[in-house]
Parts: sequence; C-alpha cells; structure tokens
Amino acid sequence: MPMHPHAQPNFRNLFWYPFKITLITALRTFPFIGKRFGKQLGDYHNTSHPEFLDDGSRTRAASSAIMNDISRQEFAPDRVTSDLKPTLWKPQTVQYPYERLEDMEPWLFVPGNYNGRIGVIWETCTACKMCVNICPNDCLHMTTELRVDVLDSADGEDGGLGMELEVGKYAAVEKPEVKAELEEFNLVTAHTDAPDEWRFAEVLDLSGDTATVRWNDSGEEAIVSQNELRPADDQIVSGRIDLGRCMFCGLCMESCGFTSFFMTNEYDGMSGFTRQDLWFDASRTRVLPGVHQEAVDAELAKRASKERTKRAKKAAKEAAKGDA
Repeated sequence: MPMHPHAQPNFRNLFWYPFKITLITALRTFPFIGKRFGKQLGDYHNTSHPEFLDDGSRTRAASSAIMNDISRQEFAPDRVTSDLKPTLWKPQTVQYPYERLEDMEPWLFVPGNYNGRIGVIWETCTACKMCVNICPNDCLHMTTELRVDVLDSADGEDGGLGMELEVGKYAAVEKPEVKAELEEFNLVTAHTDAPDEWRFAEVLDLSGDTATVRWNDSGEEAIVSQNELRPADDQIVSGRIDLGRCMFCGLCMESCGFTSFFMTNEYDGMSGFTRQDLWFDASRTRVLPGVHQEAVDAELAKRASKERTKRAKKAAKEAAKGDA
C-alpha cells in the first residue's frame, strides 16, 4: 500500500503531532491568543484565501451588492466571513475538495483499507461486461477504445503469444519517457490521469522486419521495426463511471473474473465542484498494472496457458490433416 515516508509509527507521529494539533485547536479558541498569534499557530490557519471568490460567485452576488458587497471581503477556505462577523478563523477540518490532507500534512495521510474510488486495470479487461450487468445503480457505461492487452505486451517466456500485427489494424509503441515517469507515479496522491505509455498507430504495410504505420496523434507516416510494435485492439472495452450514482458496494469488483476491477483506497472523485466532475473516463479510473502486479501476473499466466493449449490443439489438428 502506498505510504508517505514520514508516516512511520514513532513518537512524533503517534504522540507529539496529535498533541500539537490538539493544543493549537485549544489555543485558537481564545481570541486574545488566536488573533495575535494566528500565524505562529499554523502556516495555513487564520489566513485569507481570496482565490476562492470565483467569477461565478461574483455574478450570483451582483444583485445584492448594495446590501453585501462580497468583493470587499476576504474569504477563509470555509467561506463563512461576512460584514456582520468578519472572521477569518480557519477550522481544523479539511475543506475538501479545496484542500487535501496529503497536501497539507502528508505524514498524517495513510490511506486505509476501504472501498474508495473505483480503479480498473484496462489491460486485463476482456469486455465481458459483467460489471455493467451487476451494477444496481447504472453507474458504468462502456465504450470501445484502443488498448494493448496484457498478453500482447508480455515479454520473456510469454512474449509472442498475443495477436499478430495485421495490415489495416492497430499497433502501439511504448513511450520510454513515460515509462520512467510511471515508476514514481503515485495514484493515491496524484489526483490526475495516469500517463498513457503507449502511442497508437494504424498499420499500413508489413514488409520484412519493418512496418509502415500512420500515427493517430499526428497523422504522419513512419517506418518502424516490428520488434518495437505491440498489437493493439480497438474492441477492448473501457468505460466511464458515474461516481455520483456509485454507492461503493464493490459488486463490480466481486463480479469481475479477470482481476480487472478494484475498489481503491483513493477518496478523490467522491466530491467535485460540478456534477460533471463526478464522471470519470477510462483514463481517470485506470490503475497501473504495477500497482497490482501479482494480480496482473496471475491473469497473464492464465491467458498464456490458454493460448499455448489453443496453439497446441491447432498444431495437432493440422498434423492430423497432413497425415491423412
């Protein structure tokens, strides 16, 4: 489980820091101390945040500016200040999504084992749609998207057991700069899409050890070695998840027979500034294979075994036809 380096069970984290936070909260309740030593009681306490007064708030309050001109006020993160009570006291509670605990106090942020935001390893998805059928709230909406299957991207003894490159279909090449970035990418605290390490292209011609492809992102044609390319499938299903309807029951995870669905311990996405913010595309729900490497390896071994059995039966059938 991802853990901040400072999140260690020592005297500071188990006793001193909780005691310090409690002491600060107590001192802030005394106006004489809180008003005069606000800065000393915390870097982000008792400070104004005018950036929270957005254009939408100004527009909505324009009609009542004669009685209460909010543009002349300084707002705390909880937005409770007014002309009657111009306080800037900052509560101890985290004002999510304006603030996040791992940004302010990263050593206190230790994700627990709970059903958080849904995460999917799309490389192991087989488009069976069991998750869509089992969902009681109609949260999952599946579409087709270019993906590289876990068997097609395998190396070592399982390499070469995936699909073959074909003219008219798609291929992908790995981005080396993104691969290095993924080694340090932490889904729990990133709150952004996981970077896609594949660049997709349409296969125009196959000759010898090279392939002529047309890149999807630029439309340019190039000649690439076939050893660098991986087959890509545009029928692997990926989807959008409406977290506004999700009740985090975990049925989608339990119904998945291919270790693709996970209830992560990430809380980001359970709240947003607009209703549209709760719609997560496949790029936002994606879980990196390295995060659940054991599950990915188990699925890869299962698919590789099936593919070897399939090829052995095909070879035996062809040999029987030759003998006849």
